[in-house]
Amino acid sequence: MQVNSSIIRIPPHHYIHVLDQNTNIARVEIGPLTYIRQDNERVLFPPVRMIMVPPRHYCVVSNPVARDDDNEVLFDQSGQAKLRHADLEIRLTRDPFPLYPGEEIQQDVTPLQIVYPDTALRLQALLDFEDEGRVKRVAGDEWLFEGPGTYIPRKEVVVLETIKATVIRENQAIRLRARKEGKDRGGVQRVTGEEWLVSKVGAYLPGAHEEVIDIVNAFILTDKKALHVRALRPFKDAGGRERRTGEEWLVTMADREAHVPSVAEEVVGVVNVTTLSSRQYCVILDPVGADGKPQLGQKKVVKGERSFFLQPGEELENSIQSVYVLSEEEGLVLRALMQESAKRSRRSGILRRPGDRWMLRGPLEYVPLASVEVLLTQRAIPLDENEGIYVRDIKTGKVRAVIGHTYMLNQDEELWEKELPANVEALLATRRDPLADRSSRHGGEDGRPRDKTRAVLGAFGWCSDPRWPSACCWGPTSIPAEPAVAAALFSVPDFVGDACKAIASKIRGAVASVQFDDFHKNSNRIICSAVFGFDEKLAVRPSLRFAQNNLVISSVDIQSVEPVDQRTRDALQKSVQLAIEITTNSQEAAARHEAERLEQEARGKLERQKITDQAEAERARKELLELEALSASVESTGAAKAEAQSQAEAARIRGEAAVNEAKLKAEAQRIEAEAELQRLAKAREQELSYKKELDRLEVEKQERLSQLDSQRFRQMMESLGSDTLKEIARAGPELQVKMLQSLGLKSTLITDGSSPINLFTTANGLLGALPGPGPAQ
Repeated sequence: MQVNSSIIRIPPHHYIHVLDQNTNIARVEIGPLTYIRQDNERVLFPPVRMIMVPPRHYCVVSNPVARDDDNEVLFDQSGQAKLRHADLEIRLTRDPFPLYPGEEIQQDVTPLQIVYPDTALRLQALLDFEDEGRVKRVAGDEWLFEGPGTYIPRKEVVVLETIKATVIRENQAIRLRARKEGKDRGGVQRVTGEEWLVSKVGAYLPGAHEEVIDIVNAFILTDKKALHVRALRPFKDAGGRERRTGEEWLVTMADREAHVPSVAEEVVGVVNVTTLSSRQYCVILDPVGADGKPQLGQKKVVKGERSFFLQPGEELENSIQSVYVLSEEEGLVLRALMQESAKRSRRSGILRRPGDRWMLRGPLEYVPLASVEVLLTQRAIPLDENEGIYVRDIKTGKVRAVIGHTYMLNQDEELWEKELPANVEALLATRRDPLADRSSRHGGEDGRPRDKTRAVLGAFGWCSDPRWPSACCWGPTSIPAEPAVAAALFSVPDFVGDACKAIASKIRGAVASVQFDDFHKNSNRIICSAVFGFDEKLAVRPSLRFAQNNLVISSVDIQSVEPVDQRTRDALQKSVQLAIEITTNSQEAAARHEAERLEQEARGKLERQKITDQAEAERARKELLELEALSASVESTGAAKAEAQSQAEAARIRGEAAVNEAKLKAEAQRIEAEAELQRLAKAREQELSYKKELDRLEVEKQERLSQLDSQRFRQMMESLGSDTLKEIARAGPELQVKMLQSLGLKSTLITDGSSPINLFTTANGLLGALPGPGPAQ
């Protein structure tokens, strides 16, 4: 249809806008109508269908027209519709309506939002207003519209989000935080940022100023597991006990079967039960006392059979240990860590002080006390008549040999190791017969080291006692080597002076046989050869040994060489000084040239190193940029992959949870339906039996009442008699006739509003028409 046509046919439920070009005012024409356009008018657009809002729908109109109390559109003096500029109007289901000039559809026809059960809309006020419940809302206020229901939008309100209820199952709780100061659903006053738990089973819909932080699962406690908990701030726990910040305690099955940590406590860990058998014990460090506080530095011994949980702050020393079971040939060396109590001292008869050592011998079972330390376990050492050990007393330091019988070290003794020269160790390791196996062509060492704590016995013995004439003793085979320290070194009283005199005499003899210049040039060689002498190959020996006491001189140092003649001494000093000066100058010049050469080389190396370092830095920078790009790509790829995997896993878990929930709900509904059916059947049976019994009782009651009535009526009639009844029946009408005659009435009709009047028999029903004597007529 052309808008320039002079005749415009407007169908039903359509409209057009017509602009009067003289007044520049647009108006609305509504169909059905055949509109004839005037010359000064212009149709702005072809006929347009009116806005239709179906039931349970709405639309939003901007710049709506103003209306009066009768919902009529207001016009100004020029005939133009008044608009509420920059305002909105939400229009619900109504008759089709047109848009007046200036009105616009801001939001098309939209279904009303349905709020399902256990969900709510969080709303916020944009303007101050008063809602349907006479509640005043201020701009910025937030509240909930809870389902089930249909939300009717308002222009003063905006929907922030849809909130779903959180399902709380058994042994679960949700952790909430207050977004604003106010009261929660339980009516408890909360401050901003405060956190609390809600553990009531069912669906919980958080309030407008509440947010769900997390779902807290309960820890299931058994007789083998306990929960280690720490307080984050002062509060009162589930048992009603006041807890302070940082306090730690255990929650066991004796307290509750399932524990949900509150917002004021954190779970440190799960503590497993410690179980001891009858042959075990343990030592607890820093045990908790009767007041619930750890006793730092203390120890506690616990012996089985027993099961317990370690309290916070407690720990086991060396884990779980077995009870010491000693045989007759075993013993324990013990040491006291602290002084025993007077009661225990009186019982044992010995007062133990810290550091005391003693020994317990078997057979017995022993569990060490907290004040006792087990140093070591001693076992008896069996010895044959040709076997022995070296024993040292740790108190006196005395060493002795124990030979030929079984021996157990006591608390003050230890095995002592005897050191022997290497050649003696080699001889002992050969294990040959001293008479038959003197050749070493076919033999060799077996490689097993000698036990140095064992006494050296056998066919060959090393005698370190100076009483023996030689170091090596070939038989008898039972000569033991006593542990006495060799004293041959101190057999000469003034061995230092004798050694100095012998060395000085050798030096004087050697120096007197050479010239001064030769001695000055080769003093070290001459003196060393004089002191140490020469061997068979005319080489200087490495040391000088004195046969009397085996004293060994390994080196000789020359401190100074001075001539006896004064002139020779002066000349020698001058020549030495001149030589030193010449040598110093030459060395200084050489050092200067060497320093300059090294400086030039260092400068060249420095420049080359700078260039090399710059090239290396650029190469490293290039590699860094490449690695950063590679790392960024790997990171983005990994993040995307992890996000996709997490979303897929979450979707799978949600699907499985939904399936399981649907199965459980169906099973629950079936059980509820069966239970309801059984209940109704039983109720109907009880009701039917009750009605039957009630009807039977009612029948019996009516039968007895009818019998009583008939019997009473019969007895009454018999007592009155037939003549008396006749007289009573005749006395009523006669008395009425006489009363009306005395009043001067001839005819009377008496009735009430509830009894209809039969006009056909009115004459017969009048009192005057009753059968009787003539005056009644």
